[in-house]
Amino acid sequence: MEDLIKALQILAKYANKDENPTHCLHHEFLVYCGIKLKKVSEQDREELEKLSFFWNKADNCFVSFRFGFCKN
Repeated sequence: MEDLIKALQILAKYANKDENPTHCLHHEFLVYCGIKLKKVSEQDREELEKLSFFWNKADNCFVSFRFGFCKN
């Protein structure tokens, strides 16, 4: 849980005021909120990678397979 909170704190620095900043799709936890990859510092990108988040070009957002799981 602590790693998820750390990742969200990093991403919050770059986020807009999106009312629906996250989405869970099967085993993916996606964080949208208007984040632009170019604005995320190299240091923060490296830390996000250590926390299991990576940039998904197809969806233009950060994604983790570690924290996402949805039950139907």
